[in-house]
Amino acid sequence: MEFIYKYARVVPFLPLSASVPIGLGSFFFPGATKSVRRTWALISIFLLSVAMFLSFNLFLQQITGGPIYQYFWSWVINNKFSLELGYLIDPLTSIMLVLVTTVGTMVMIYSDNYMSHDKTYVRFFAYLNFFNASMLGLVISPNLLQIYFFWELVGMCSYLLIGFWFTRPSAANACQKAFITNRAGDFGLLLGILGFYWVTGSFEFQYLSEKFNEWTAVGGVGLFFVTSCAFLLFLGPVAKSAQFPLHVWLPDAMEGPTPISALIHAATMVAAGIFLVARLFPLFKALPLIMYLISWIGGITALLGATMALAQKDLKRGLAYSTMSQLGYMMLALGIDSYRIALFHLITHAYSKALLFLGSGSVIHSMEPIVGYCPSKSQNMALMGGLRKYMPITGITFLLGTLSLSGIPPFACFWSKDQILSDSKLYSPIFGGITWFTAGLTAFYMFRMYLLTFEGDFRVNLVNSYNNHITLYSTSMWGEEESGISNRTIADSMSNQIIGSNNSFSKEAFQISNKMEGLYKKNRGLVVTYPFFHKGSFAYPKESGKTMLFPLVVLGIFTLFVGLIGVPFFRSGMSYDILSQWFTSSMTPFDKKHPENWSEFFIDAIPSVGIAFLGILIACILHRPIYFLSKDVYHKTNPNMKIIMDQSINIIYNWSFYRAYIDIYYDIILIKGIQGLAETSHSFDQWAIDGIPNGLGFLGLFVGEGMRCLGGGRISSYIFFSLFCILISTLIYYYFIFIFVMK
Repeated sequence: MEFIYKYARVVPFLPLSASVPIGLGSFFFPGATKSVRRTWALISIFLLSVAMFLSFNLFLQQITGGPIYQYFWSWVINNKFSLELGYLIDPLTSIMLVLVTTVGTMVMIYSDNYMSHDKTYVRFFAYLNFFNASMLGLVISPNLLQIYFFWELVGMCSYLLIGFWFTRPSAANACQKAFITNRAGDFGLLLGILGFYWVTGSFEFQYLSEKFNEWTAVGGVGLFFVTSCAFLLFLGPVAKSAQFPLHVWLPDAMEGPTPISALIHAATMVAAGIFLVARLFPLFKALPLIMYLISWIGGITALLGATMALAQKDLKRGLAYSTMSQLGYMMLALGIDSYRIALFHLITHAYSKALLFLGSGSVIHSMEPIVGYCPSKSQNMALMGGLRKYMPITGITFLLGTLSLSGIPPFACFWSKDQILSDSKLYSPIFGGITWFTAGLTAFYMFRMYLLTFEGDFRVNLVNSYNNHITLYSTSMWGEEESGISNRTIADSMSNQIIGSNNSFSKEAFQISNKMEGLYKKNRGLVVTYPFFHKGSFAYPKESGKTMLFPLVVLGIFTLFVGLIGVPFFRSGMSYDILSQWFTSSMTPFDKKHPENWSEFFIDAIPSVGIAFLGILIACILHRPIYFLSKDVYHKTNPNMKIIMDQSINIIYNWSFYRAYIDIYYDIILIKGIQGLAETSHSFDQWAIDGIPNGLGFLGLFVGEGMRCLGGGRISSYIFFSLFCILISTLIYYYFIFIFVMK
């Protein structure tokens, strides 16, 4: 056991030992490095697999009652300051190590096939290894300063991977947005760290909590100051875990490769904020105001993310908003003092969401040869449908992840989400209402995504002829561009018929696209008749390769069984589970009544399962495949009902499409406001700060030039000027005398 703990330090160095040679080789020997790129991928997978094996050993040691282990070595020492580096192995660290290494290994195996066509394949693996090393270093850090160092490295890797395809303007803008938003949170985190160091004189977690409690007990430090420092600390997790109001970067981060979305923006990096709050939980717990703030931020984020996911047409963006919502659940659980349940949901959600993102990547990978290498097409669910027939393994595994995230037993997320719903309801009726309503929305939008993507007919090639014309009609209620399919979508569908299988756009295809764009604007895209040319040859998606399917199957197994670590078992009328025995009693939630047997447990779970089934039922009722029918069918619809449905659709669709209008407000208040302030400051600097000295200078120059002209040395000029001034003065004098006499 001592051997395992002693060499735990090598875990983050294993992926780093792959990243450095790949990066240096790509820089100094690019040709040779690219020629053996698959070898580097195998080396990366092997080294991270070794790290995963060590992480599982550490996990088993902790779960079987092993001691908490800390190791430090001095870096900077003087009379008043000592900075030590090292690593900490405890239950929280061990479970995060397993999470990062297992998901990271699956993503690396998956990426070998997914990125095989990319010219920058080697650079991708260099970044991926460096991210894994940074994340593992963050997890095992024993103090705040070391965490901050790896925190910034993780942010840097996120910036590089979001903008991996930096030649695409949308990707370049997305990585800049993520960088700037996270800098706002990280600056607050840095100030909070420095503030608590000033109070306690230490960066170590255990000493920091103990010293803080001592100081607050004797009143040695002001409550306002420590609350401010805790708030600043919390800003870091708010930005990193995409909590309101610093969540705006996460949907745009989907511009990166899909494996990165699965690893960074679903399972690991966005969980770093939850991890830090959990690590500093004893500190936050001593400040009720901060706990109250954490719970409200989590509740708002959960509900906001769910509402913005309702009408998304982009598959990855829908999953991104779902991630935001589930992270809000975790933050809410921490805020209401349900530490164990928050970590439980972190684990179950990570595997389920990684499965969903990799499943979406499999879909995108198969759609790209059909619709072209364009994210707006290959990720658009309006162009999909019926994929389960062509991609059965991807469809089944995606359904497993959907059922898990919806909270259907016995899948992983059911066990954690059910406990969050129960605890939030007991803690506060308001939080209970938020979490239960969000749970119903989650089931709805997840099954909406599944049904649009995998059920029905494949809509790209769904074209029938009727009197040499086709008419589009949809009974899906969610959004114009999904119910009617946008002009560009139909153009792509028609183009595929004309193009055939060579995927090269012809002149006729663009002419059709332009003509249909005008018809779409005229008819609002709901029922539009387009000229039918000829069918051509259709293309259909096919199942992904084995190296992409293997991670899906493994993560599907995790999604089925990882929830067992939190499943209660009953003994002597008491409820137990692995997590509750694993974590210390100081981390137990507020007092509540636990079920005493399985029947009572399932009775308590009926409401949470019921709200999930209600969301699924509504999704199935409202969703319809996209049909090609005649205009008469639509015109026979009740006009009043049509108006009501259209208004409801527009409200929901606009709320989701415009991201709850938050980005618009940010653009007005922050971007344009700062630009206006900068322009005002520039004008003030130009006309006041610089203008006054420059004006005085010009005035002196003007007076000097005037005096020079007047003082020419000619007596006649002086006499003329004097007489002229006397004349003017006399006239003014007599003018005022005249005015006075007249009055």
